[in-house]
Amino acid sequence: MEQILVNGAILAANYALIALGITLIFSIMNVLNFAHGQMFMLGGLLVYWLVVQIGLPYAAALIGATIIVGVIGMAFEVFFFRQVMRNSTREENTMLLAVGTALLLENAALSLFGEKQRGVPPIVSGVYKLGDAFLPANRAFVFGVSVVLIVAVLLFVNYSRTGRAMRALAQDRTATLLMGVNTARVSTLGFGLGAALAAVAGGLLITVSGVNAGVGTAISTKAFIMIMIGGAGVVSGALLGAVALGFIEAFGYAYLPGSLTYLMIFVALIIFLLIRPQGIMGKPWG
Repeated sequence: MEQILVNGAILAANYALIALGITLIFSIMNVLNFAHGQMFMLGGLLVYWLVVQIGLPYAAALIGATIIVGVIGMAFEVFFFRQVMRNSTREENTMLLAVGTALLLENAALSLFGEKQRGVPPIVSGVYKLGDAFLPANRAFVFGVSVVLIVAVLLFVNYSRTGRAMRALAQDRTATLLMGVNTARVSTLGFGLGAALAAVAGGLLITVSGVNAGVGTAISTKAFIMIMIGGAGVVSGALLGAVALGFIEAFGYAYLPGSLTYLMIFVALIIFLLIRPQGIMGKPWG
């Protein structure tokens, strides 16, 4: 049991970075970014390339990959999503665009990195014993960095001037614009921050399990599960969804065959959404 709880906590911390990123983008722009998993994948593969091929230290590679993917996210917002949202009021157009950007990133990664699983050596070695549970030092490192980044993002969103502008924009775009806030700039920064958080998660997990060009779809699916559990567009809901999915996955893999874990998760999710379609912390009116 203790080992399952440790595994669940580690999964939840990393999933929270993914869920926070997609929630920021959705709450600010009302866009479900289907390419979010591909941002995760790209962050991991860039860390691999910078560490293994270029020879940079891991910390520099993680920072570099985060900045690159963040810039790609901002470019997507400026040149793709902003243009579509300006010229069309139909929400499905942005969804189709998001799917297109996901396919673009996935095929670009496949061409550049191939289809093989890529990974980097563990950053730290050793194993900690926590009661009857064993915690590899590298997983503890991933957990610690994830928690620190989650706290930093929450402090930024709640207390910085830009973060407050993002929250205001998520609540009422028109009122925020009337208050003199540069909504275009805030949207770009929000999209870039969301993409960067996904990249950090990918860059951390590549030291544990590796990443390949096809992992993006699975990560995006998990991101959607998390925000559906917690409530779309609610930051606290995203964290709750990440914790729920992390521990459900840990218990499922411990007691069920691997192929049944996500089957049971999807069945339970459908039943849950029939009862509470807005998620645990979402509002019935959106």
